[in-house]
Amino acid sequence: MDDVHFAVLGTGGIGRRAIEYSNSKEHLTPVAACDRDGVAIDHDGLDADELLAATEGNIASDGGAAVKQTGQDQGVVASAQASPTETPIDDIIAESEAIDAVLIALPNLEHDFIPRVAERFAEADYEGVLVDVLKRSRVIGMLDDRAETLEDSGITFVCGAGATPGFLTGAAALAAQSFVEIEEVEIWWGVGLKSGYEDNRGTVREDIAHLDGYDIESARALTDEEIEDIVDEHDGVIEFNDMEHADDVLLERAGICDAEDVTVGGILDVRSDEKPTTTTVRVTGRTFDGEVGTNTFQLDDATSMEANVNGPALGYLKAGVRRNRAGEYGVFGPADLMPGF
Repeated sequence: MDDVHFAVLGTGGIGRRAIEYSNSKEHLTPVAACDRDGVAIDHDGLDADELLAATEGNIASDGGAAVKQTGQDQGVVASAQASPTETPIDDIIAESEAIDAVLIALPNLEHDFIPRVAERFAEADYEGVLVDVLKRSRVIGMLDDRAETLEDSGITFVCGAGATPGFLTGAAALAAQSFVEIEEVEIWWGVGLKSGYEDNRGTVREDIAHLDGYDIESARALTDEEIEDIVDEHDGVIEFNDMEHADDVLLERAGICDAEDVTVGGILDVRSDEKPTTTTVRVTGRTFDGEVGTNTFQLDDATSMEANVNGPALGYLKAGVRRNRAGEYGVFGPADLMPGF
């Protein structure tokens, strides 16, 4: 496989780790990164160590959007490789002819935000790969509505390509293959945030939107202090049940089962490095012999949330590039293709 030059939209916890982990993946070179205040572009390859070191620090937050800051400079602008800008995504789109793939590492705090980003790349006649780690089920339909536009542009879009949906969706699709009919898919995740709330504000905010009494709009309106109060109310350990995670529609669109047969829940520990529960996928179905059985897949508790999100995201990015270079365009889910290692 030829080298892949890729960009990262968003340099919060997920985006930063994607840049860092790409050093351990063959043929991947980060050439652009942005947040809402700045952009860094170097088509020969960003100095990942300098970028990560420069942007390490506390968080500046404004209306739910969080960026890194060091000293007087906020976010990516703290890096010597970056420049301030009011149009970061447009700046990367302007350079996209030399970019093979784009990882969208932004919280989907508006239902149509990521689909609109995809549309902007298509309108600019981008020919390449877009990968996201979105969570919300309803967003998949918005992407499917744009599938023809993406195909006409020459875009291969891999949606829901993180941990869940993503890695665990793919595991469920594989676990289903020994059955002739699926009765139930249960995904139960455990996350311990080693880097804490300060480094994962977008992720925590998006998860809080799944709690009873909250939705995307109300969670987005919460101040950092209000979110910290919610975390305190749960003693740092928050349990989620029957979440609106895109695993359901992604498994349905792959022909594995009906969306209503999929349940997703989990436990988030904001104050501990250790996972509060083992991440498990259980697929129950009727076998070819007429029996009812359950295939179970578990993740290692020692592997970090960042690794379980970004490893698959970069793997799906590589798989998307292979599809794109083979002339396959449109919208793909994590149950439609195997990630590249």
